[in-house]
Amino acid sequence: MADLNKLVEELSSLTLLEAAELKKMLEEKWGVTAAAAPVMVAAAGGAAPAAAAAPVEEKTEFDVILEDVGPKKIDVIKVIRAITNLGLKEAKDLVEAPKSVVQSGVSKETAEDTKKKLEEVGAKVTIK
Repeated sequence: MADLNKLVEELSSLTLLEAAELKKMLEEKWGVTAAAAPVMVAAAGGAAPAAAAAPVEEKTEFDVILEDVGPKKIDVIKVIRAITNLGLKEAKDLVEAPKSVVQSGVSKETAEDTKKKLEEVGAKVTIK
């Protein structure tokens, strides 16, 4: 087993750039993301202004929000059903609710595709 005290000392001596590189390497090795890493680095003795200069991760998950149904409500319901596999009643309820989330946590390509399909039938859609 690793000497934890020695490990803590070594991590405390890392520069901000070294800590960022370590974070990146661990994310790749373990297949995870460390969103709280800048806070951890700052708590480990890193300078707060330097932590603010850390690179910002690009957003990878998007929500597709139905802002307005438009004149073709039935066509919008059909598209919603095709995209989400919802039943008729659930799709109708989603379309009638103000600012409904059609899809949540999807890739940018999926969000753009969904937006395109809904706009083709007259709906107004935003991606956040």
